Amino acid sequence: MVNSWSSSRLDLHIALDATGGRRSGLESALRAAIRQGRLAAGTLLPSTRGLAQELGLSRGTVSAAYDQLVEEGYLTTRPGSGTTVVEVPPCDPVPARPMPAPTIPRHDLRPGLPDVSAFPTRAWLASTRRVLTHARPEVFGAGDPQGRIELRNALADYLGRTRGVITTPDRIVITSGYYQGLGLLCGALTAGGTGTAAVEDPGHNVFRDVIQRAGFTTLALPVDLHGARVQALTQEVGAVFLTPSHQYPTGVPLHPSRRQTLCAWARSTGGVIVEDDYDGEYRYDRQPVGALQGLAPDQVVYCGTASKTLGPALRLAWMVLPPHLVPPVVRAKQEADLYTETLGQLILADLITTHAYDRHTRAARLRYRRRRELLLDRVAAIPGLTPHGVPAGLHTLITLPPDGPTEQQLLTRCAHHGLALRGLTELHHDPAGRPQGLLIGFAASSEHAYPAALDTLFTTLTPTD
Repeated sequence: MVNSWSSSRLDLHIALDATGGRRSGLESALRAAIRQGRLAAGTLLPSTRGLAQELGLSRGTVSAAYDQLVEEGYLTTRPGSGTTVVEVPPCDPVPARPMPAPTIPRHDLRPGLPDVSAFPTRAWLASTRRVLTHARPEVFGAGDPQGRIELRNALADYLGRTRGVITTPDRIVITSGYYQGLGLLCGALTAGGTGTAAVEDPGHNVFRDVIQRAGFTTLALPVDLHGARVQALTQEVGAVFLTPSHQYPTGVPLHPSRRQTLCAWARSTGGVIVEDDYDGEYRYDRQPVGALQGLAPDQVVYCGTASKTLGPALRLAWMVLPPHLVPPVVRAKQEADLYTETLGQLILADLITTHAYDRHTRAARLRYRRRRELLLDRVAAIPGLTPHGVPAGLHTLITLPPDGPTEQQLLTRCAHHGLALRGLTELHHDPAGRPQGLLIGFAASSEHAYPAALDTLFTTLTPTD
């Protein structure tokens, strides 16, 4: 029989096989628990009377089992001190397969990552205290698949104020990161069958994979100095996925005339525009370009995230949806994981409403602008390296001269020196004959580590005779 005991000191699940008698079954169960490490050395066992009551055995049976295990060296007993477990070798351990340890780069120059060492810990703790102090009991119960209304209220105000997004809280859905949100949205868009989706080329290959797994056939929209060439969109395209404020990875914004062309296409065809505003808070030479969603709120799905401002570990993102897409996306969210963790939503809502989020973002913007300028100063000293994009975001794209080392050679060389960054080639639909380059992030390193990271990078990139 399977049983367990609970006391003020100890809970233990044990399997009592009474085939050979209850005493023998208890001895075997305790012996196995000790050999397997579930009863650690020094553990004080319940009294014979207490254990007998817990397991429905006679006290004599428990006493005899304890005595036998004392004789075998598994237990020890001292008057007035009770019965405790003795340290014994584990039984025939199965060799554990070593898990590959995550590689921690010596210098982190990967794109799209913030400086998590600057996480606003003090502000987060203050918001946490306020949330927990005033939390009603239902906060700790099941959540809303659409997201906490407190966060949706805060985001509706914040996004309208800072990004020009036109929305109400009932059109916002909170997700566990942009990756999940994209998957939910694509599933809702392809629920009636497969279709064609246009994506930027080059563009984020991981997200392109999500779109294709949902059943879309993807049409590549080439990117030039004015952003994606949206003039190539046709009636057959049902959705277009873009990074219009700061194209990933080239860093160019979508030209105003192309914004108008794109919105006109959506209105005339009923197509959906998916706007990934992944780093819209970070523009360094002027006010950030407003969200595309403000031009066509009934055709654009606006996607944002806290991963670039606070940190990806929070797993908090949001979608502002046209009204007709809210019900299917909420259903998809409910089917995926019911709801996003609640306390983090409430804490973020408090950060936003107390403007601590704004203060943190402004400080980060100043810090990242200085780092970008340092990076570009170093790039200018090496002939043939060409930076791209407007002063914005968390990375800079550097294209390589055709007569120098290849992208792969440089990536290999950088990895040898403990540098983590990313190449351009894998972001193209078809890399053959396309420009090669490096995406250099200037945000992920801590403030004190960034200068050394740049020194190592440009020592690695500098041509040697």
